[in-house]
This record gives sequence, structure tokens and C-alpha cells, in this order.
Amino acid sequence: MATVQFEGVSLSYPGAPGPAVADLNLDIADGEFLVLVGPSGCGKSTSLRMLAGLEAVSSGHIRIGGVEVTGLPPRARDVAMVFQSYALYPNMTVADNMGFALRNAGMSKADTLVRVKEAAAMLELEELLDRKPAKLSGGQRQRVAMGRAIVRRPQVFCMDEPLSNLDAKLRVSTRSQIAALQKRLGTTTVYVTHDQVEAMTMGHRVAVLKDGKLQQIAAPRELYDDPVNTFVAGFIGSPGMNLLTAPVRDGAAELNDLRIPLPHGVSGDRVVVGIRPESWEVTTDPENSLAVEVELLEELGSESFLYSHGVNDEWSSRTGRIVARVDRRFQVALGDRLRLAPKREEVFFFDALSELRIR
Repeated sequence: MATVQFEGVSLSYPGAPGPAVADLNLDIADGEFLVLVGPSGCGKSTSLRMLAGLEAVSSGHIRIGGVEVTGLPPRARDVAMVFQSYALYPNMTVADNMGFALRNAGMSKADTLVRVKEAAAMLELEELLDRKPAKLSGGQRQRVAMGRAIVRRPQVFCMDEPLSNLDAKLRVSTRSQIAALQKRLGTTTVYVTHDQVEAMTMGHRVAVLKDGKLQQIAAPRELYDDPVNTFVAGFIGSPGMNLLTAPVRDGAAELNDLRIPLPHGVSGDRVVVGIRPESWEVTTDPENSLAVEVELLEELGSESFLYSHGVNDEWSSRTGRIVARVDRRFQVALGDRLRLAPKREEVFFFDALSELRIR
């Protein structure tokens, strides 16, 4: 186990319009499970590959356990990588796949078998050790790939979207297994995903990236409750936060009939109002509520989400779709008009130009 530090790390590809990763600073604690999350092309996988030594750093420093590893080859970093593709040898059994790296490093057959059996017991693979990958399900293959990393007993696990190839139900069960296994082993883990639900349910802390730049790093609950900008606010949460650009008049944001008082000292003629789906209430009161027209009701069993747009065409074109969580028994038809009122204590405000949070 070890700490991991990224200090001013950047990577630029020749001919690219900008850096793939720009001035990344991260301090990852010993035994921490850190998730890097963001949309495609944000630099999360590139950051992981730099840590593993698979990409050369353009500038900055990477340290593992306090030791500078920036210029070291992958084999000298004591890092185990789990990829999106299982990358198993089809002609080898599960046991041989898991123990291949150890045997290649010169470990005896007997000692290798001991480690393989220990890892197989953790991953419930004991009955599959003699099978070849073609005879395994996707979830089983992913566990074998995990086992291959575990037997090495590395200082750091690097996991690059390991659940992307699994179906939805299997992803849910496997992510809980990975989180439980990491807690049991206590190995420092850096996990990359584009799925913010995975990030929020697995990580001790989550680092949100956009266009190669770190936007915010915090515990999952803090990211949700205290986003620093509109990107984090809209990305974290499913569905994401409603971000509504509103004119400012007399110290309040105006969304048609809805006026929301602004924090003291807010300047400018526009502000972005952030309201999470669960922070709307359906009301019959025409005062300080927003008139919307229903486009879709998404029923998910335990909860339902109502998708709508403002009835004022000019205003609606600026804000886009509005999402509100409603009681699962709520009855509504497409085209119905109703009114939504925000819970005032749960409204967020962001600067319309910088997109930073206004507190």
C-alpha cells in the first residue's frame, strides 16, 4: 500500500489543440479508493495511464509511496492495471491467467498456486480455476482480470472502466464486490469511470475532470451538496441538476412568475439558478411558481421523473428541459400544464459568466 501524488502533471500530444491533462494536482491517501470521473475525452484514462507508466508525462511529477516514479517504466512502479477489456489469454486456464505475471517474474509454481488460490477464494472463483476464458461469463472474466491484479499484491491498483462491458444488473453487483474487496485488501486504488453513479457509490473521494482539468475533488456527498461550478452541478446527480439562466431584477432571479431572492452582493444582469429534480414541488399556487408543460413522465418504480419545459417559448428556448422528481403515484398526461415551486433552501446560484458557485 502507498500514497500517490500528482504534482503539476500535464500531458500534451503533438498536433493537439490543447493538453490532454493540464496541471493535475492530486494527493491520494494510503488505502484510499479514489474515482476519476468525467465525460469522454476529459483526461481521466490518460491520467491513470500516466500513473501506470503507459503514457509519458510532459511536465510535473508522480510519486508512489513518496518515491518519484515519473521516469520509471511500468514494471518498476509496482502498479497493477485492470483494463476495460479483460485481456485474458484464451489458451490458458483461469489459474494460469491469474498466475502468469508471477511465474514470469520467477516465482515458484507452488508459491504462485498459493497466491492464486487465495485470490480465487476472495473472488469466488475456486470452481473455475481449470476453465478457459471462452467458458466463462463476462462477470467471471472480469473477476479473473481482477484476480490477476490481486495476486501481484501491488502498491496501487489502477482500474480503467473495468465494468463497461457488463450488463446493467451485473455492473451493480460487481461494483459492490470491487468496493468490498478494496476495503478488505486496503490497497490504494485509482478507478476511472464515465458513470457518475459508479463514482458516487464506490469512491471514498471523487475527482471530477473536464477538458483535462480537475474541477473538484471531494467525498461523494460533498460533491452533490456543494458543487463548485455548473459543470460539477450538472454532471453529478442522475438526472443532473436543472441549470436555468435567469435575468436579475431588484435583487432576485426571475423565471417568468417565479422570483427567487439572490444572495447579498450578487452583481450582473444574469444568473444561473440550479435546482435539483428532488427540490421541485408540484403546486396549485400561482404565486412564485413556474408554469410548465409536460413532455414525458419517466416511471422507475420507486420514483418518477417529470420532464417539462416552460410555457413561455422565449424563456423555454434559453433554459431547455426541466426535470422534477414526483411521487410515483402522480398521474399526468403529455401536454398537461402544471406549476412547479422550488424549495428555497435547496436552490443554488452560479455566476453566468464564470459559471462558478455564488455563495
